[in-house]
Amino acid sequence: MIVFERLRMRRLELGLLILASLIVGVAVVNLEVSLNSNVTGNMLVLIGGFVTVFLTAHVVLCWKAPYADQIMLPVAAILNGLGLVMVYRLDAGLSTALAPRQVMWTFVGVALMVLVLVFLKDYNALSRYAYVLGLIGLILLALPMVWPVDTEADADIWITIGPLSLQPGEFSKIMLLLLFAQLLATKRSLFQTAGYQILGLDFPRLRDLAPILGVWAVALMIMAGENDFGPALLLFGTVLGMLYLASGRVSWLIIGMVLVSIGGFTVYQISGKIQARVANYWDPLADPVGKGFQLSQALFGMSWGGIDGTGLGQGYPYIIPVVFSDYILAAIGEELGLIGISAVLILFAVFISRGMHTAMQVQDTFGKLLASGLALTVAIQIFIITAGISALMPMTGLTTPFMSQGGSSLMANYILMAIILRISDASRREAEAK
Repeated sequence: MIVFERLRMRRLELGLLILASLIVGVAVVNLEVSLNSNVTGNMLVLIGGFVTVFLTAHVVLCWKAPYADQIMLPVAAILNGLGLVMVYRLDAGLSTALAPRQVMWTFVGVALMVLVLVFLKDYNALSRYAYVLGLIGLILLALPMVWPVDTEADADIWITIGPLSLQPGEFSKIMLLLLFAQLLATKRSLFQTAGYQILGLDFPRLRDLAPILGVWAVALMIMAGENDFGPALLLFGTVLGMLYLASGRVSWLIIGMVLVSIGGFTVYQISGKIQARVANYWDPLADPVGKGFQLSQALFGMSWGGIDGTGLGQGYPYIIPVVFSDYILAAIGEELGLIGISAVLILFAVFISRGMHTAMQVQDTFGKLLASGLALTVAIQIFIITAGISALMPMTGLTTPFMSQGGSSLMANYILMAIILRISDASRREAEAK
C-alpha cells in the first residue's frame, strides 16, 4: 500500500518523464529520417534504453526520496536526451562513434545518482565529512598536474585509467562546494555581525574569512597551474555568490568585481591562451580561418539557423572544432534555431530555479548554502557558455551540463542533482510532518 501511495505522490514526475521520452523519441526519429530515410533498430533500442533508465530512477525516487522535487529529473532527462541526439547527429557528420559511449555514460551517471540517493540518507552527513571531502577535492583537482596525459587539449585537466579518460576537476568542484558550504555555515553569524566598515561598506574580519580564502586561493592556483581558467572563473563566481547569500552584504559583490578585474588583467598579461581568446572575442572575424575559426564558425552557423533552425541533420555544425563539448549549444542553435536554443536555456532556468527553491525551503544553514551553491554553479556555467558562443565574453572551455559529450561532466552533474534531490526530500518531509 505504501508503495502505491509513493508512486501516486510522484505522478507529476512520471508524467513529465513520459513527456520527456516523447520529445527525445520524436527528435531521434526526425534525425534518423533526415540522415537515413528510415528508423533503424539501433535507434529503437536507444529510445527503449533511455525510457528504461529514467523510469528506473523514478522508481528509486519513489522508494528512497518520495518528497523530493518532481521537476528536476524530467528536465535533466530532456537535456540529456537532446544532448545524445546532437552527439549522434555530429557523429554522422564527422564519421565518429561517440554517441554509444555517451549512452554508456548516461547509464553510469543515472546509476551514480541512484547510489547517492540510496546511501545518502541524511545530507547533513556531508557536513560532518566536509573537511575530508574538501581535501580530497583539492587532491583530485591537482591530480592531472602529477598524472599528465598527452592530449591535444591546451589544459592539463585529464587523467587516464586504463581505457578511460577522466576529468577529476568535475568531481572536485562538488567536494569543494561541500567544504565552502560548511565553512560558511559555521561562520555565517560572524559574517553578519562582526567586522568593520570602509567607505560605508561592511567587511568581515580577516580571521573569520581566512579559512575560506585559503582553500579558495589554493584551488584557483591549481587551476591556473593547469592552464584551466574556465573552472577557476566558475568556482570564483559560485563561492562569491555563496558568500553573498551567507552574509547578505553587498560589499561582497563589489569585492568580487574588483578581484575579477585584477585577476583577469593579471592572467591576460601572463597567458598567451587568454590573450588569443580575448582577441577572438574582440574581433572573431579578424582571423576567420586561423585562431578565430572556431568562434566565427559558431556565429555563422547560428546566424544561418535563424529563428527556427536548419532542421536536425540539415546543417553543418560539425565544422566547428570541439563542437561535441565546448560548442554543443552552437550546434543546437544552428539546427534548432533561436527557438531551440531558447527552449534549452528555459529548461536550464527551470532546473536552476528548482535548486534555488529547495534552498529556500530547507531550514538549516548548511542545506541552504549547499543547495544554492550547487544551483549557482550550474547557473554561472550556463551563463559563461552561452556568453562565450555568442561572443559576449571570451570562451572558457566549459562544458554544457547534461548535454556535452564526456563522461566526467555527465556523472558529476547527476551526483550534483542527487544531492539537491536529497536536500529537497528532507525539507519537504519536515514540512509535511509539521
